[in-house]
Amino acid sequence: MLERLKELSLEQALDIPPLWLLICVLLGWAQARFLPVGPPGGAITDLLGGLLVGGGILLILLAVLEFRKHSTTIVPHLTPDTLITEGIFSRTRNPIYLADVLILTGLLLRWEAWLSLPLAAVLVLVLERRFVRAEEQRALETFGPAFEAYCARTRRWL
Repeated sequence: MLERLKELSLEQALDIPPLWLLICVLLGWAQARFLPVGPPGGAITDLLGGLLVGGGILLILLAVLEFRKHSTTIVPHLTPDTLITEGIFSRTRNPIYLADVLILTGLLLRWEAWLSLPLAAVLVLVLERRFVRAEEQRALETFGPAFEAYCARTRRWL
């Protein structure tokens, strides 16, 4: 695995989804901390936020287990060795990216960062444009008809 990481440029090594998630989380936290607006969310909002964060963490764990089981890369800029279509990948083609959005949304709700809720949509756009499209192109080139069949039966997000 470490050998494969050497294939990445410095830009690719730094351009990773967790960094984009962190940027959005920090923006949301700063908005909640320094520019609080709107009514308090209450117990329901806290519960929903907690469920979203917990669900996101669970999705990541399930996806990582599949990556390990199939001995393929989790690094978005590298070409996978195996097309994973089972487990959580039978429900969504991008469980980790979906998890990132769930975690961000959950934290924003917990922090009552109402003005920052559009960051969830921004994160979806960033993930799709910077990672998903390129990953899908590499998968299509690598796995051909098998990837096309997978796309036909499994949604990109939900």
